[in-house]
Amino acid sequence: MKRIKQYKKLFNVEGAIDLKELKKTYRGLVKQWHPDKFTDEDKKEEADVMSTQIIDGYHFLVSIAPETKEANLDAYKTTITEFQVADWHHKSMLLEVTFTDGNKYEYFGVSKILFGKFINAKSMNNFGKRNIFNKFIYRKSMKASVEV
Repeated sequence: MKRIKQYKKLFNVEGAIDLKELKKTYRGLVKQWHPDKFTDEDKKEEADVMSTQIIDGYHFLVSIAPETKEANLDAYKTTITEFQVADWHHKSMLLEVTFTDGNKYEYFGVSKILFGKFINAKSMNNFGKRNIFNKFIYRKSMKASVEV
């Protein structure tokens, strides 16, 4: 949640993320903080850090935007209903779940207590569907690798 708030603040986003507005703000910030605009080495270094943060923030916010989630909803539903939880990792309110189809999703705001219930549940998949997968802000963090 901290990361979401940080990036929303950087892009002056309040409420739901609008992709058109986000892109407009992104372009403005990239122009403002492009390292080639600065001649002073300290400013250039600061601009380099800021431009990296802007790019990361843009991609992150796009990945959790309602439009992005809506476009990928069918694939998400297929993953959480037809495939099993293969692996999980929890660190400070972020739950990362890997499914047997190779897709990995991050769920933001999952407490340590809820995580404990998730890993101790008789069926992690059923518990996840009821309590996590459709109730928390999520994003796809890794696509399934394609085997040739």
